Amino acid sequence: MSARLDPRRFAALFEPRGVLVAGVSAHPGKFGFVALHNILTQGYAGRVYGTNLEGGTVLGVPMLRSADDLPVDAAVDLVFVCTPAPANPDLLRACARRGIAAAFVTSAGYGEAGDAGRAAERELVSLADELGILLAGPNGQGLVSTPACLCAQIVAPYPPAGRIGIVSQSGNFVSSFQNLARAAGVGVSRAVSAGNAAAVTVPDYLEYFAADDHTAVSLAYVEGVSDGRSLYTRLRAAAADTPLVLLKGGTTAGGARAAASHTGALASDDRVFDGMCRQAGVTRATSVDDAFQAAATFATQPLPRGPRVAIVTTAGGWGVITADAVARSDLELLVLPDDLRAAIDEELPPRWSRNNPVDLAGGETRDTVPRVLELVARHPDVDAVLYLGCGIQSNEARLMREGRFWPGEGLERIVAYHERQDARFAEAAADVSDATGKPVLTATELAVTDPTNAGPRTVRETGRLCYPTSLHAVRALEHLWRRARYLAGR
Repeated sequence: MSARLDPRRFAALFEPRGVLVAGVSAHPGKFGFVALHNILTQGYAGRVYGTNLEGGTVLGVPMLRSADDLPVDAAVDLVFVCTPAPANPDLLRACARRGIAAAFVTSAGYGEAGDAGRAAERELVSLADELGILLAGPNGQGLVSTPACLCAQIVAPYPPAGRIGIVSQSGNFVSSFQNLARAAGVGVSRAVSAGNAAAVTVPDYLEYFAADDHTAVSLAYVEGVSDGRSLYTRLRAAAADTPLVLLKGGTTAGGARAAASHTGALASDDRVFDGMCRQAGVTRATSVDDAFQAAATFATQPLPRGPRVAIVTTAGGWGVITADAVARSDLELLVLPDDLRAAIDEELPPRWSRNNPVDLAGGETRDTVPRVLELVARHPDVDAVLYLGCGIQSNEARLMREGRFWPGEGLERIVAYHERQDARFAEAAADVSDATGKPVLTATELAVTDPTNAGPRTVRETGRLCYPTSLHAVRALEHLWRRARYLAGR
């Protein structure tokens, strides 16, 4: 399937009316059992069937001997294949006879397994094309479609619903990104392990995501490039209207050798690849964390209108480090306008920094943070805001809860106040971003050291990412600005 695929064909894969799991096992450690279990336990509303050679019942599902034994009225669009490679041609033929239009093949032993495997893979692709079956994989771990509550995977996890579409040549990175989605509270629309991508390629999935109403940003991991010019053209088309974040493996000689043995991927010149991404409007990430945070930021923050950044911080040191990071980036540390300085003077004691970063210097009262955030974000010279220190009060509240004087000594009241304040500050950051259409990014190490802290917890509840450090927030904001600049210059 070298030609572009009609996105409507993906409905059988991501929105199937029913699913057949081929090669079900009664052993909880086998892929065939895990796949059936995961489909049945995450709320999928379609009918689920299974096949194996032993018959019987697994997880309450009666086992069929073959796809030919499906009920006459069964509406099944997807077969999830856990059978050995030699059994798959006959399986696909039986599925085609029953009108099944898509197959996800987990079976290994194809292109990653040498010349014989590559020959078997070509034959499988040719057969699927002849039968009119959309062939995902082989050698893949599965797919997720949260709009359909479908978790057709041989691994965990199942992520929260959201707007990020994930495709990866490595199944483990699909799991990694979904784990990060669960931790961050920024969810996923579709996720798929492309495996060897023998028939349906990474660009095919990206084009589908770009046309998918449930997806706002695409996130991809690739290991090799077989046709650089075609890839450039297709990535550029996929990134035209939907942000596309890409992480590439095999950028060193050692990594390229590992990629070849992993998915049979071919290496490419990394400098050429980097230039291709810039020209195509693709956001290239440098790590798994960078990739997910970029995607989560695109999914939850507006693009800035310019590069000018204001920093609001509850402590001076954090502001200094963040100012350094902004200065090293493509962003610009705003020189604080006189009228904004005068307005902030009305809210803070004289010891505040009177500059950017806006260091509150411990001068916060009940409403200081929301008022200062609003003053800063609404100023016409400010394009984006970085808010540092959310959760400090709740951190002290935790120490009080854990101390030997709890409960008592009036601690209950001040603990509740501290936690209520941090929740208000997180909500204020989201509210002013919504009101102004400007990105407001909140960063605190408490996002990872104490995720239950009222500050980062409330950031997650607003649907946004709480960055583990300000350096991560600067990097994510830089990705937003580069995207905005690319769109403006097209």
